[in-house]
Amino acid sequence: MPAPADAGSRTEPEPDTETETTEAETDTEAEAAETEAERRRRRAQFLRELHEAKALRERVKPRKARTARLRQQMRMRTFRW
Repeated sequence: MPAPADAGSRTEPEPDTETETTEAETDTEAEAAETEAERRRRRAQFLRELHEAKALRERVKPRKARTARLRQQMRMRTFRW
């Protein structure tokens, strides 16, 4: 059966998948870079708070802090590279 004459004019052009993929990859790379920056910012914040907590513990319980420091030094001395 022959196709109607106007059927060809109704078909929409197929989307350019390569362009969409490139745009999607660019978005993904931008999100990955943003995520990496956010992760580094959160890590830096965590390390600052950890250092502050250790300093506070050292002031509040100096004996325990000294003992913990000596244990850590002993661990590092016995660790083999």
